[in-house]
Amino acid sequence: MTLNQTLLLILLAAIWGASFMFMRVATPEMGPIALIGFRALIGFATLLPFLLFRRGFADLRRHWQGIFIVGMTNTAIPFVLLAYATLTLSAGLTSILNATAPIFAALVGFVWLQQRLTINKTTGLMLGFIGILTLFAGKGDFAIDATAIAIFAGLVAGLNYGFAACYTGKYLSKVNSLSVAVGSQFFAALVYLPILPFFMPEQAVSEQAIIATIVLGAICTALAYIIYFYLIKEVGPDKSISVAYLIPVFGVFWGMIFLDEQLTMSMLIGAVLILAGVGMTTGVLKRKSKKVLD
Repeated sequence: MTLNQTLLLILLAAIWGASFMFMRVATPEMGPIALIGFRALIGFATLLPFLLFRRGFADLRRHWQGIFIVGMTNTAIPFVLLAYATLTLSAGLTSILNATAPIFAALVGFVWLQQRLTINKTTGLMLGFIGILTLFAGKGDFAIDATAIAIFAGLVAGLNYGFAACYTGKYLSKVNSLSVAVGSQFFAALVYLPILPFFMPEQAVSEQAIIATIVLGAICTALAYIIYFYLIKEVGPDKSISVAYLIPVFGVFWGMIFLDEQLTMSMLIGAVLILAGVGMTTGVLKRKSKKVLD
């Protein structure tokens, strides 16, 4: 990777890491459903001119069913689950839960696509699971309370991202990536539009929450997708996916700087274990053994 490409990767991680901070700010006033509905609408409206310029509507029309599924599992469902999680959890902790997506992708690939699990990937899954348990233990007990439900919501979001990655690889790998990005935002917005009137904030929304919502849609969604797909084109998906390691770093950093959040020992240990698991399941960290589990 060139210096400019490396800087773009860091910028992408900073933007996506900041999304958890903005959700933490806007969700209490907007509510998860209204926030994500507007985020998808703004993201779609911002990305649409780029699709028009690239004339990508043919791919969108031809593969709309698959793009709809990706829109649900990569935008509509995980976005609202993560927004819900930020009602209880810190932005930093939510970003760490988001980092489980590559681990779930490996698990979904094994169960659904019959992809082989190497010893490396199996070890990564185990490390990730231990990391998740560490996060649960950090709240003091394993009782089913608001914190536990929020953590579970974050994990289900990661599972959706993992499924979307596997589905895209299986059915949409030859589809224009910008068409998938724009189409996924369009279908997410389309799903939320009919119910938005029932979930609009009852109280006046602060200027801070409005700005956070706009930034989530225009910057953390639209601009981030443009950078991400540019990197995929220039350096390939294997190197681009390394952004997953940096997002929690920025998620925790922004939360500490702007929201006065604290990095607890359980968060630190859990994050290290989860990121080590991500490294092993994605092949960045490798063992010498090549044995597989059938």
